[in-house]
Amino acid sequence: MKTPSHNSRLWSALLLLVLGACNLDQPIDLQLPEYESRLVVECYLEKGQPFGVLLTRSSGYFEPFGLTGNDLLSGLLESGASVKITHGTQVYQLENKLTLDRFTGKFFNYSLDLPVPENYDDPFELEIVTEAGDLITAKAHQLPVVPIDSVVVEYQSEEKELARVLTYFTDLPDQTNFYRRMIHESSLDSLPIQDFTTSDRVVEDVVVFGTGYDFESGDSIVNTIYHISEDYYNFLESVQGAIQANGNPFAQPSPIISNIESEIDAFGIFTTINYDRKLTIIP
Repeated sequence: MKTPSHNSRLWSALLLLVLGACNLDQPIDLQLPEYESRLVVECYLEKGQPFGVLLTRSSGYFEPFGLTGNDLLSGLLESGASVKITHGTQVYQLENKLTLDRFTGKFFNYSLDLPVPENYDDPFELEIVTEAGDLITAKAHQLPVVPIDSVVVEYQSEEKELARVLTYFTDLPDQTNFYRRMIHESSLDSLPIQDFTTSDRVVEDVVVFGTGYDFESGDSIVNTIYHISEDYYNFLESVQGAIQANGNPFAQPSPIISNIESEIDAFGIFTTINYDRKLTIIP
C-alpha cells in the first residue's frame, strides 16, 4: 500500500513530465482592435505669461515614432485649426506657430505673445475649430494664490549633518480646495523630488508638507504650492493612474479624465496655473 507522501511525490513527478513536454515559448498572436487617433488639447494659462495651446494627435501604443524630428512633429502636431480664447469681451486669436517656453520646457503650436490678464471673476473660454470643421471647447477660472506661510528647516541630530524641510500653508476656508505640491533641489530644471496632488478633504486648516532628512548644508530647495481646480486635479490623478497601468497586463484600463468638450471625442486639459513659490538654502 502506497503512503500519502509517496502519492504526492508521484503526482509531482507526473506534473513535471507534462510541463516538460509543453512548449512554453510558443508565441501567441493577439488580435488588437485598430486604434482610432484622437485630438489632444493642453493649455495652462498663467497670469502675466503669453498664451499657449498645444494641439496634438494621439497615436497607438505600438505605432512607431518618426525617425527624424520633422517626421515626429508632422505626425504629432495638428495644424490648420482656428484657436481663440475669450475672456470677458476680449477675444485672443492665437497663431499657428511653434513656440518654446525655455523656463518650463513646454512648447506650443498655437500661441500669442500677449500676457494672460489677472482676473478672478470672468471665465476663460477656449474655442478650437479644426481644419475639418470640428468644434472643441472648454472653460476655466483663475483661482487665488494660496501663500506659503513658512518654510522650516529641521536637523536630524545636533551635529546638523542632514536636514529636512517642512512647508506650512493655510487652507482657504468654507470651500473645497485642491492642491499640487512640488519640491525641487537646486533649480526648477531638475526632476522634482516630490510631486503629488491632494484635496482639503484630506488636509485642512494649517497644512504641513515635509521631506525626509535628505539635505545638507548649502543645498537649495525650491518649494511650490499650486492652488488647482477640481478639473485639473482629476486630470492629474487619471494621468498618474494611466502611467501606473501602462505595461501591466493585469491592470485595469485607466482613462484620462478630461474637461474638454467635443463631439469628436477629443480630450485633454484647459486650466489656469496659480502658485506660490519659495527658495530655501539649507544653512
